[in-house]
This record gives sequence, structure tokens and C-alpha cells, in this order.
Amino acid sequence: MDSCVEIQSLGNRMISILDLKASPVGVKLLSDEGNSPQQAVRLRRHRYCQALMKARQGEHVLLDREGIACPAAAAAFGFRELPDGLRNGKGLVGFGIVTKPETGQRMFENMPALFPGQIHQLYLFPLNRANTWPDVVVVEDEVEKLMWINLAYLNATGGERVSSSTAVLQASCVDSTILPYLEDRLNFGYGCYGCRDATDLGSSETVVGFPGRMLTAIAENLEYLGRKAIPNSRAKKAYAALS
Repeated sequence: MDSCVEIQSLGNRMISILDLKASPVGVKLLSDEGNSPQQAVRLRRHRYCQALMKARQGEHVLLDREGIACPAAAAAFGFRELPDGLRNGKGLVGFGIVTKPETGQRMFENMPALFPGQIHQLYLFPLNRANTWPDVVVVEDEVEKLMWINLAYLNATGGERVSSSTAVLQASCVDSTILPYLEDRLNFGYGCYGCRDATDLGSSETVVGFPGRMLTAIAENLEYLGRKAIPNSRAKKAYAALS
């Protein structure tokens, strides 16, 4: 099967099995500025979470140093240095996110990040319309649906418990993209102030990311779960019997 057709098929299988509201998003971290996909629209003044939203809704988009609006995400991707107001934690106090500057300072000190210049741009696209294999797959939807992706990953990795890392900050850029890319594993969280403020992510929805190399295994295990576990759980027969 042609690789593009295969990726699109995997994306559509995930949508169908989980009843996702939109497509999973493929993310390509590009080190070559001259290797921009022709069909992608270069975004300006967009946050990374907003680029994810557009890709989830069907667009092919590019985001680079000049186009990314969020200073924290820009620093995480190695595009720009972290501003002093965030580095010293006072910015997070100003947003009402933390009570003490030292807390915010420590959150940014421990932020997983790419090296400056490690990549030049980000290419985001709907998985069911993919034309290249993703480095990372990001899925945004209701918690219950993402739970099955975690279980599919657990099946694919032989039953080892799935750990997560988050600061409840930078849920889209760091937690769901950079961590899966750097540590080659699935990561999930509860979302964050920024992505909930800047996108259409609902209060019952969150985000998960996993390495692109795991896409086939996760889709295959979702198919297995979809034959019995998912429909049985969603039927709530045990709950119905209780009443």
C-alpha cells in the first residue's frame, strides 16, 4: 500500500473506532527551511495550539520562528529565548496561574525543550489527509476516547504502565509534541491554561501525543479494543444492572 494511503487509512480507522470529532494531527519537525510542503499554508501570529486546531479541522499548516505567537512555545521549540517575565516566574503570577514566582521559575527550568536551531519549522496536517509519515501524532478529543489510545499503546508496548509528565502548562507543545518526540513515548495530560484559552478545546476534552512510529501498532490495537472492550464499556451494562 502506498505510504500516504496507508497513513490516511490509519487516521480514518482511528476516527471510526473512537468516534473522534475530527482527525488526529500529524506533526513533522523540519530541520530544513527549504523543504516546505507546497500545499501547506504558512501561519502568522498563531500559537502552536491554534495551529493544531487548524490541522485538526482539515488544514495543512506551517509554523516557524516568525509565525509562532506564544513565547513559551517558541522557547520550547528552540525558536526564541524565553522572555525574562516567564523565566523568572512573574509572568505566571500575573496570569493568576501560580502564587509564587519561584514556582513558575521552576516550571520553566524543568521544561523539556529542543535545542536552539534544532528545527526550523513545524508542519501540521490532518492524519486522514496525510502525504508524509508524521514524527508525532497528536489527538484532541474527549477524555474517554483518549483513554482507549492509552490502552492501545499499553497493549502495543507489552503491558508496561503508562507514565505521564506535565506541568499543566504547555499541554499541546511540550506535553503532547516535544516529550513524545524527545523521549519516544506516549504522553498525556489534562490540557492547560493556554490551549483552553486560545482554542476550541472543550472543558471535557484534552490532548495526547505519541511517536509516529507507533501509529500502526496503536491503530491495530484500537481495532482489537473496538471489537469488544470499547462497545461493552460504552454500553454501561454493569451500571444499568445496578439500578
